[in-house]
Amino acid sequence: MSGPTRIGVIGCADIAVRRMLPAFESCPDTEIVAVASRDPGKAAEVARRFDCRPVHGYAELLELEQVQAVYVPLPASMHAQWVEAALDAGKHVLAEKPLSTDRLRTGQLLERAGELGLALMENVMFVHHQRHEAVRRLVADGAIGELRSFHGAFAIPAPPDGDIRYAAELGGGALADIGVYPLRAALHFLGPALEVVGAQLTVGRGRVVETAGAALLRTPGGVAAQITFGMDHAYRSAYELWGSQGRITVDRAFTPPADHIPVIGLHRGLDSEEIRLDPCDQVAATVAAFVTAVRAKAAPAQDTLRQAALLDEVRRAASPGTATGTG
Repeated sequence: MSGPTRIGVIGCADIAVRRMLPAFESCPDTEIVAVASRDPGKAAEVARRFDCRPVHGYAELLELEQVQAVYVPLPASMHAQWVEAALDAGKHVLAEKPLSTDRLRTGQLLERAGELGLALMENVMFVHHQRHEAVRRLVADGAIGELRSFHGAFAIPAPPDGDIRYAAELGGGALADIGVYPLRAALHFLGPALEVVGAQLTVGRGRVVETAGAALLRTPGGVAAQITFGMDHAYRSAYELWGSQGRITVDRAFTPPADHIPVIGLHRGLDSEEIRLDPCDQVAATVAAFVTAVRAKAAPAQDTLRQAALLDEVRRAASPGTATGTG
């Protein structure tokens, strides 16, 4: 495939307008062709901003021959339907996380993309930031000795009432939207053999979905992973890798701004060192990774499928009886 990848966007969600559309616009290897909404006024407004074609309705966008790839930022409960429709229309797909709301459906979508020779990529952006590869190299080089445990946390202040993350029918809840970050980080560093030992999900006062949770996981070799997450908290975004001879700490781990100077903390005995890296725009890096997947007509599926399985395992471990309320 020569020339820029021609992108159509299904939906005008905040993350699309605020982060992904500007990244597509800035990337020389992508061209925004069209943006679709069920609200024609909204489609027109976003299309004017990004100098592309407004489309009324998602199915209508998939009929556009000039669209080669589709970005899907819809609510989680709608992902599977429109990812499948896009694949069946012959489009490569970048979809917001989670790819679907259950492991089996995620597996079916990945299998379908493979059969059709199309890229299907879940938009987990932090894994494309250079800092985490630098951390993996430090661990592999023995900077903290033998790895013993991983601790990850991601939490945000409570979204306003009416936010879709509170809507069970739209696939809301803290686990898939927020807990997926430290869970994916554990998978990223500890590998696909990771399994869930136990979990708890907490339903906040007046809510019908979980607003917080925690899980304990382990590898076959006995390395433990503890993750905590929530959406009614003081902000935190961090992880720690603890070894036999030291620790690696990372703050602002999952959603750093493009101009943020990444820092890796390396702690051994009484000595601590800050390893500073050049800023990295993880949104731009994600777009570049998607372009690479489109040109290869494939995208790695193992981590996406294993992540979906672990999300299911956390839910099963947390029920029945361990989902608790706060009032």
